[in-house]
Amino acid sequence: MTSQTSGGRDVAGVLLGAELSDAVVSFHEAVGALLGLSAADHKALGIVRRDGPMSAGLLAERTALTAGAVTGLVDRLEAAGLVRRSRDPQDRRRLVIEATAGPSEEVAAAFDALQRAMAGVTAEFSDAELAVVERWVRATTQVLRDQAAALAARP
Repeated sequence: MTSQTSGGRDVAGVLLGAELSDAVVSFHEAVGALLGLSAADHKALGIVRRDGPMSAGLLAERTALTAGAVTGLVDRLEAAGLVRRSRDPQDRRRLVIEATAGPSEEVAAAFDALQRAMAGVTAEFSDAELAVVERWVRATTQVLRDQAAALAARP
């Protein structure tokens, strides 16, 4: 950021956030394409893989999608053999969505390459600088989640 004024910093923060968001979406579109999925489908699959079996309602909440959109998303993931719907062992009336397997070798390789590249970026920063970056990323992530939830809650 070159400007030290409050307005200049606000603009720089918005631009940095937009560039980061664009790059993240582009990466996930490219990875999703390896599986024949959209970025949204791939990210939802990642949530289920990372957090384990969950209800469609929880997946809708985590992705800020409507129940109808999540139904279509899960239908696509199930058709691709990436998730399955099964009965919740604690409440047989409820369905849960669970991943059927881990990432493919091609997807795992893509994330391994990303991890190596990001380790190179991280190595360029001191611990103090990384603490500031971490604080910014966590705050930005929370703002994005809050804004997505507010948009999803609109009538």
